[in-house]
Amino acid sequence: MFRLSYWWRMKTKEIEKSRIHILIEIIEYVPNSVVSKTIIRKTTGNISVVAIDTGEALAEKISPFDTFIQIIEGTAEVVIDDQPNILQTGQGIIIPAHTSNIVKANGRFKMISTVIKSGYEGSML
Repeated sequence: MFRLSYWWRMKTKEIEKSRIHILIEIIEYVPNSVVSKTIIRKTTGNISVVAIDTGEALAEKISPFDTFIQIIEGTAEVVIDDQPNILQTGQGIIIPAHTSNIVKANGRFKMISTVIKSGYEGSML
């Protein structure tokens, strides 16, 4: 129960505005877990920082929106339509809308995830 409540607090509260943040320091690894903290959430999209422990993964999904993933610590495997991509610290990739994707941790890593919803107002969701 503690882990779920901790994860939910991290997921739902935005970080303080008008203040400098060191993104790799605002979120910590939790053993055998994926932890997410919202940086900003708007109707047109959201930005989160995510820490994923070794062996964990985000659930495979198909998003109706483009998603930009940037690795800020470690190495990640991002699989887009069955095509694996290995990203190192400082690298990023755009996951196109309507494509199957999964983000895996072969070793623990932290990333920024930016979802852009604007421009899809007329699309089928």
